[in-house]
Amino acid sequence: MSSEPSHSRPPSPPQDTTLSLALGTDAINGSTSLASSGQSVYELRDVVKRFGRGPSAVVALDRVTLTVKQGEFLAIQGPTGEGKTTLLLLLGGLDRPTSGTILYGGRDLSSLSEQELAQLRASAFGFVFQTFNLIPTLTAQENVETALVPVHASPADRRRRAVEMLAELGLADRAKHLPGELSGGQQQRVAIARALVKEPAVLLADEPTGNLDEETRDEIVTLLERLWRARSLTLLMVTHDSTVAQRAQRIAVMRAGRLTAGVSRSA
Repeated sequence: MSSEPSHSRPPSPPQDTTLSLALGTDAINGSTSLASSGQSVYELRDVVKRFGRGPSAVVALDRVTLTVKQGEFLAIQGPTGEGKTTLLLLLGGLDRPTSGTILYGGRDLSSLSEQELAQLRASAFGFVFQTFNLIPTLTAQENVETALVPVHASPADRRRRAVEMLAELGLADRAKHLPGELSGGQQQRVAIARALVKEPAVLLADEPTGNLDEETRDEIVTLLERLWRARSLTLLMVTHDSTVAQRAQRIAVMRAGRLTAGVSRSA
């Protein structure tokens, strides 16, 4: 893939910024469907996440306002410790904001019970992490199958879908290998297969290339981009790497817990 043009750094974010991302694609899959092209997947309003209390409290997110449209590929870029991962955890229903509103498909995540959030995570969200998070005692195929247990797929269906997903990602000959027998790039492909085997609407990737060399990094980003297009995913990727961020449709910059709209490019 040809290299993307470089972009200048966006200006420092103001106190309250709305990042509106608008690109309509085919209807997404998942438990929460959106009927029409261009409809919002996420709507965040004045989201604050604070850890601790009193003068020692740490404000990880400071009045973040964000709209993400169906089919977006958004990179959230910024240095370590600026609130990027915290935002991704909130978007995936893995944590709750201190204040503000997070709507996913019109549903307020903060108002959902833990059981409802668990059901949503199991069906609608796929997660990819920097450290892969594979179970070391399970084979690649078994690791992928674990994503289908919460959605009550039968054992035969789990095996079939895991094998097909690994084959799609070029790992058919590694299905019976343990994570320790795979390279870093192969382990991340297994993690991506696990995230996508349940056909989620949204893929949330937290520094997915952070543990990889440059060549493997480029391979993984190209793979994610191909899967985003082929599956009409909404892809939200956290990264500190400008080279990775520039592959996205749009870039938002996170600094000191505040999100500001950045540069965009043609898809």
